[in-house]
Amino acid sequence: MTEPRIIPVILSGGSGTRLWPVSRESFPKQLWPLVSERTMLQETVLRAVGPAFAPPIVVCNQEHRFLIAEQLRAAGVEGARILLEPVGRNSAPAIAAAAVLVADADPDAMLWMMAADASIADQTALHRALDAAARAARAGYVVTFGMRPTAPETGYGYIEPGSPLPEADGVFAVARFMEKPDAETAERLVAGGRHFWNSGMFVFTARTLLQELATHAPAVLPPVRQAVAEQVADLDFIRLGVEAFTACPSISLDYAVAERSTRAAVVPADLGWSDVGSWSALWDLGRKDEAGNVAQGDVVLEGARDCYVRSDGVLTAVVGLKEAVVVVTKDAVLAMDRAHAQDVKKIVDRLKAAKRPEAVSHNRAYRPWGYYEVLIEGDRFQVKRLVVIPGRQLSLQSHFHRAEHWVVVNGTARVTRDDETLIVRENESVYLPLGCVHRVENPGRIPLTIIEVQSGAYLGEDDIVRLQDTYGRT
Repeated sequence: MTEPRIIPVILSGGSGTRLWPVSRESFPKQLWPLVSERTMLQETVLRAVGPAFAPPIVVCNQEHRFLIAEQLRAAGVEGARILLEPVGRNSAPAIAAAAVLVADADPDAMLWMMAADASIADQTALHRALDAAARAARAGYVVTFGMRPTAPETGYGYIEPGSPLPEADGVFAVARFMEKPDAETAERLVAGGRHFWNSGMFVFTARTLLQELATHAPAVLPPVRQAVAEQVADLDFIRLGVEAFTACPSISLDYAVAERSTRAAVVPADLGWSDVGSWSALWDLGRKDEAGNVAQGDVVLEGARDCYVRSDGVLTAVVGLKEAVVVVTKDAVLAMDRAHAQDVKKIVDRLKAAKRPEAVSHNRAYRPWGYYEVLIEGDRFQVKRLVVIPGRQLSLQSHFHRAEHWVVVNGTARVTRDDETLIVRENESVYLPLGCVHRVENPGRIPLTIIEVQSGAYLGEDDIVRLQDTYGRT
């Protein structure tokens, strides 16, 4: 008899502010290709593909749902369940919702909880560690993966292993979880050779997790059960009950269960793991030139050493800097000493306090039909580029304050304008007067690119009256 398949549960709720200006709330780090040609989410999902695994459950917020669905499709992942959190409540409510959902069909199902934004170099070692963790999980333990430290990091929690488990070779009871230490303590822990980084990956059965939550975090489970009971199917997504899930306390699984449980266990592993939590971590992971520099994009270096330089489209020249980070996007530039990588969050907090949109949003805004980006803004006019995925369409809509002029520069558009339907091809245009009801769709097989010129007294994104929407937006 074969063992039941493991269900990967991928938590994709973080915003990755320490990787600003690339990672922002509107498009966080797990949706970017930072360490390979695949996105972090795709890399994570593809670690759990094969006969031993069931289709994954991805827990995310509703704003990212179409982006995540598209990335899973592009990675060839089929049958995934995408569970939508109405609000962020940290990892314990998120994994509890997945466990309740799974336990309705099979309470002894094995869950492998992973963050969507970590990097793992050694997949073979990962699966060996997973096999050991699964043996312990079947015996009723909540098993985490302890990463062998490579440096005295102060940004990670640490785990002290205790006695070996008789039920599973290579797995140990947890003697103690330790919070993120100061530099002196981290040096001592790493030098001692006994402690491991807390990776935040866990393996357990749905039954064990729900029992441990009921014992150690009783405020979490009742509202989560209610939220799952009130689930609503929305296209290919599962929406949790809003009021019930909002009533959950915001707490991590570490605090809610792992640090309190007598059934906590750890699998020591050396996987080449990183949480990719800062630009210095990406320098560590990157392919370096002979001067120790990591460069991505249109970058020219002269006399630079041990730098991380990334440019998303703008020529970026760095001269004579050492151990620096320079990151250039279309609307923001970050320059800093690599040793201050953890301080990026302070900049994001200041930008948020100043209500700067760059703190949370990119110039390129993604939608279920594709994306748009602002090219030029002026007094009473704005120019955008719209890219519509083949087979997708915008909502049927109108505006109170602006007229629009669409010029097709690539592909073919089917345009609804009041009572008429028009086919608009490359180098052709259509005018949409103020107040008209309109929609564009891409009936072709290649992306449709439109230059949109808006004119009017108010050009905000909230001047949209949706009359009909394929994607359930209001």
